[in-house]
Amino acid sequence: MAGIKTSRRERIKQGIRKRLTGSAERPRLSVFRSNKGIYAQIIDDTTGRTLTSASSMSKDFAGSGNKVEQSKAVGKLVAEKAVAAGISKVVFDRNGYLYHGRVKSLAEGAREGGLDF
Repeated sequence: MAGIKTSRRERIKQGIRKRLTGSAERPRLSVFRSNKGIYAQIIDDTTGRTLTSASSMSKDFAGSGNKVEQSKAVGKLVAEKAVAAGISKVVFDRNGYLYHGRVKSLAEGAREGGLDF
């Protein structure tokens, strides 16, 4: 059974996804935050494919520090992968999380890495 926080986040997420969709020219940057790590995917919703992804738990991630600093590094990593794949503009999907702390630092890292949203 889902807790109160989880069900609240799911309700907010559904409201966000009603208005927000990723296309081929402007895919969606989706963020998932767990207690241990943070994950980011760039998704084309028209085909339902993940174009690129990065996480703090992957083998190619070499960040250190606290979770906020790791989130910023994940944002930069996903931005580098996206630019290498020819993606420069994205739509940011915070996935029901507040734009604060780790989610905010991931977005700032992605902007520093060259993504526009």
